[in-house]
Amino acid sequence: MSKLDALRCITSVVADTGDIDAIRQHQPEDATTNPSLILKAAALTHYQPLLGQALSWAKQQDNHDTLLSNACDHLAVHIGCDILTIIPGRISTEVDARLSFDQQATEQKARKLIAMYEAEGVSRERILIKIAATWEGIQAARTLEAEGIHCNLTLLFSFAQAVACADANVTLISPFVGRILDWHKSNEPNGDYNGANDPGVQSVSQIYHYYKQHDIRTIVMGASFRNVSEIEQLAGCDKLTISPELLSALASDERALSAKLSPEISRAMPPQPKQSFTEAEFRWALNQDAMATDKLADGIRRFAMDQVALETLLASLE
Repeated sequence: MSKLDALRCITSVVADTGDIDAIRQHQPEDATTNPSLILKAAALTHYQPLLGQALSWAKQQDNHDTLLSNACDHLAVHIGCDILTIIPGRISTEVDARLSFDQQATEQKARKLIAMYEAEGVSRERILIKIAATWEGIQAARTLEAEGIHCNLTLLFSFAQAVACADANVTLISPFVGRILDWHKSNEPNGDYNGANDPGVQSVSQIYHYYKQHDIRTIVMGASFRNVSEIEQLAGCDKLTISPELLSALASDERALSAKLSPEISRAMPPQPKQSFTEAEFRWALNQDAMATDKLADGIRRFAMDQVALETLLASLE
């Protein structure tokens, strides 16, 4: 049995890609996309016809969004629909990162994306709307979840973000493992980050244990992995979203893999007190976490840059 097969026995494996061929190869349960992955997917031969279709559709729309914004939404939804023909579970489609601090605009974009999927005959139960875990994003998710729109809160780097997401009853969170490690390596280059000492692994483990100890239904999906060791250390997590390269590495390794996380393990550990944050308390807790503050801002900027690059690509085809 490969490590990937063993992992599938204890964790739901998700493909972190928009590459349809990679998804066919690895047969994940779910898939996640973001502006960076959509931009990469747009360069694939398989998706070239969708670019012109997206522009043609956008030119027929009469709404408050720009031509390029409509075209990007169409492209993301149709790539999502394509992926859903292969996977049995859900696709995550991300809201424009430039809306990360605008609760109302985030809600409106989420409703638009869901309506577009439903127009293609896809039930909202198969969609996760991906939103940056800012205070505004989390409150937007609270509203959307109450409307039956399921959310994936991304760019999550801190325990405070995870607590606020649980309070908002979001469906799923995506704590970023590798980007946490990146920050620590950059700021403390001589640290020991092997195995369980990886700070990204420690962050996700703390969140997972807290959720299980308090019977929080929000799904924990570790994301942004830099190496196979991080995945091994989080084996047993609810879900793990993994790049095609690391999925291939796991598939070619037949050494044993055992669970590091489980509800039983969590409940046997010393209990963490239940917490909740007001807006001011949340912002202060995030402010006091230099890594989370830096990486959240950096992640939003990077996704926004790739959104602009995608719009530039589409504009060049007009």
